[in-house]
Order: sequence, then C-alpha cells, then structure tokens
Amino acid sequence: MTIPTVQDRREILQRGADILAPALVPHGFHFSMVSSGSSSGGAFAHGEFVRGDRKLELHFRWSLGLVTYHIGAQKLAHEDYMRALLGRSSASHYPGFSDDALATFEALRQDLVEHCSDFVSGTGEQFSQCIERHKKYESLSGFQKMEAGAA
Repeated sequence: MTIPTVQDRREILQRGADILAPALVPHGFHFSMVSSGSSSGGAFAHGEFVRGDRKLELHFRWSLGLVTYHIGAQKLAHEDYMRALLGRSSASHYPGFSDDALATFEALRQDLVEHCSDFVSGTGEQFSQCIERHKKYESLSGFQKMEAGAA
C-alpha cells in the first residue's frame, strides 16, 4: 500500500472541487486551496468555496471529511445542516460510503443542488432557521433525540 502524499491530497481535493464547481461557481463562488500538510493522521488538504460572507469549507484526508457552511459568523456542519433542514439524520446524499474518494464529492454536489439553494443563492434566512433548529436539537437528551427519530 502506498502512503498518500500531501500533493496527492491536494490533487484529489482539487478534482473534488471541480465536481462541486458547477453547483457553486455560477452563483459567484470561487475555490481556493487554504492549507495542506502532514500530521499524525496523515496527509491532508483543506480548501473552500467563498462568495462574500459565505464559505463552504472542505477538508480531505482519506476521503472528504469535515464540510462546514458559513454565513457571516454563523456556521454549521453539513450533517447538522441536513438534519435541521430535512428533519432527520441520514436523509442526505453526503456523507455516503464509497471506496471512490471522488464519489463523496458527487454526493455533496447532489445535496448542494437538491437542498442547499438558500445557502448557495438565497437570502440565508433558511440557513439561520437551521442554526436555531440545530441548537434546539443539541439541547435534547440522547433519549429525546432517539424519540424524535433524528439521532
């Protein structure tokens, strides 16, 4: 097994950004590589799509990992955003399970197109409502989360 290099991670993240670009670039977002390097978990790359005060932050190590949406000072992880928006966990395409690292980017692109129009091109009001729903969800006990069918 070959250990992936930092350059490998940067290249895969760039190829993933190319998959996401058709959902974001027409709305004024642009992609940039923010950082890359090696750590105890291995090589990584971090990039983001930005438009004004909006940012879609992407982290790649072995696959697409942390995906975080930002509007101004508000931020929400992809899984939390989708749960708040769709009303339950695991209703979105990303994250998914695949041996193909680029398949995770395709799943995220589907979510952007199908569910994230407010973040991509809207006012941000729905995103703010999702932040509030997520705060309420986080205040629930584990049992309450299970009862709600959202855990």
